[in-house]
Amino acid sequence: MENEALAVALFAYIVFLFSTVCHEAAHALAAKLGGDLTAYHGGQVDLNPIPHIRREPFGLGLLPLITLLLSLKSGGIGIFGYASAPFDVRWAIAYPRRAAWMAMAGPAANFTLAMLAGISMRVGIGLGFFTAHGSMPDWQVVGPVSGTLAEPVSIILSQFFFLNLVLGTFNLFPIPPLDGFSMLLFFVPARHAVKIFQFRQKFGFFSLLLIFGISNMFWAFFWPVYSVLRDIAAPL
Repeated sequence: MENEALAVALFAYIVFLFSTVCHEAAHALAAKLGGDLTAYHGGQVDLNPIPHIRREPFGLGLLPLITLLLSLKSGGIGIFGYASAPFDVRWAIAYPRRAAWMAMAGPAANFTLAMLAGISMRVGIGLGFFTAHGSMPDWQVVGPVSGTLAEPVSIILSQFFFLNLVLGTFNLFPIPPLDGFSMLLFFVPARHAVKIFQFRQKFGFFSLLLIFGISNMFWAFFWPVYSVLRDIAAPL
């Protein structure tokens, strides 16, 4: 059972790493298409995790592993980390709508991965490889029916579905430095863009406190939404 938990934790880290890299690479690509090459020159327009880990070795490397190990000791599977793609603030102020599209690209990448995982699970159920969720953990959407590969694939697809919905949804909160805050540039006059970034910079440490403060509110909102989406991906 311990080996099984370690395997699930390893899958979770791999899924988290790939999903977060996709999130940041989407930011970097959107910035490049919008005219800001900062992240491109930093190597972030790439699905290779090395440039992303090099930029955030603690947030993308050590912290997720620590939180996984701690959650394993308490009998669960939880992971927390962070990453970032650099951008030129002067460019963002000059082109606030492009900066807003850059912010939207990250969550959009996560929701795309979740959708692909959902489609794959739905097809797997139709082909008889998977069974819909029942007595499995809340995050697990499907389980194996038969076949040696069905179990690890069902776990990985479930994690892709769950973790990407968490990443995409959480980043929509309008709190700096989350992407939802930069998406406000869609709705404020362009002349106020500099105030948005000044506020983002000054908020500093208090933003971390606020992010932790909204965690209970986030989960209260997320679980009902997730239950609906899980039933669509894998109807009982």
